[in-house]
Amino acid sequence: MLKGLILIVFFSFATGNGFGQFEKHPYHFQDIKKIRTTPVKNQQRTGTCWCFATTSFVETEILRQGGPDLDLSEMFTVRHAYEHKAVLYVRYHGLANFGPGGQAHDVINMIRQYGFVPEDVYPGKDYGDTIHNHGELNTILKAYVDAVIKNRNRKLTPVWEKGFSSVLDVYLGKNPGTFTWEGREYTPETFRDHFHFNPDDYVELTSYTHHPFYTRFGLEVPDNWTHDLYYNLPIDELMEVINHALAKGYSVAWDGDVSEKGFSHKNGLAILPEEAWSEMKKAELDSVFKHPVKQLYVTQAMRQRDFNDYATTDDHLMHLVGTGKDENGTLYYLTKNSWGQKSNDYGGYLFMSEPYVRLETLAIMVHKDAIPKDLKKKLGIK
Repeated sequence: MLKGLILIVFFSFATGNGFGQFEKHPYHFQDIKKIRTTPVKNQQRTGTCWCFATTSFVETEILRQGGPDLDLSEMFTVRHAYEHKAVLYVRYHGLANFGPGGQAHDVINMIRQYGFVPEDVYPGKDYGDTIHNHGELNTILKAYVDAVIKNRNRKLTPVWEKGFSSVLDVYLGKNPGTFTWEGREYTPETFRDHFHFNPDDYVELTSYTHHPFYTRFGLEVPDNWTHDLYYNLPIDELMEVINHALAKGYSVAWDGDVSEKGFSHKNGLAILPEEAWSEMKKAELDSVFKHPVKQLYVTQAMRQRDFNDYATTDDHLMHLVGTGKDENGTLYYLTKNSWGQKSNDYGGYLFMSEPYVRLETLAIMVHKDAIPKDLKKKLGIK
């Protein structure tokens, strides 16, 4: 570890400092700060945003702690998660969630049990494609576990898990036992430990009133297939955690809704206008992503209403790596997406406004030291 060095580095995106992808943004963002992170990746034709976003978060945590710029394999984690998901799905007789989706804790849980490996050790593309493309794989895996459940033998064979793993071997590749990195031999577990990455340092938080604040509960979204527990905070305090973390150089894994009209990756924005979309005139609709607009103040009750009636759904995970303000002074979160560097004019990044984040956040993951001390005490986190 690189002790004694300043490990948290913020980069200004101001004109002349070599960061030009935001200079032509129509919202004219100012005071943009970005935590040092790894390059934007592309989840391509997969439903594995949960893994790409959280792997980016893990890579950034390693950077924050003085480690190197790593490119970790997402598919190594995805493969192990599928095996666990299949066992649970069969145990529940098909009444559990089985699909490509997941949560931030799935990555941390797999790292805890199996470690991690570099991308070039496990690219996960043994099906003969140059991109991640899981359409066929997902269909086969689902058909396999359904066939196991519906078999006419009236009992399960002891080999169905081996058969399931064999499908993953063929499509994604066999699990690496040992590998060499920078002249040294590692296992996935010793590679994790080499960077002193401790999965137990990370917690998830949410904000809903159908459970008591300052307690933990299993967030009721389908992709929480492990029924992991989230700390519950009032929304003002959840936002305080996000702002405190980013100010102290900790990035934030973000889980939320991107199905709203105000989310436009193409325009590099996620906004929540005060005026309802249905009441806007054509001229207003045409200009809303070109000029800053007054945005809605979001209350706790609005969050709960939208969660209860499915207006806010568990759509996508991304990675918050900085902040900026529009010309009206509204705070935005610099957000690293996993749709590739060429997916928009901003290198695959976008800005989500504070009102949008207040309403559309399902949950976040942070290092426990990124939480203000008084809130840690309220939550009982040591």
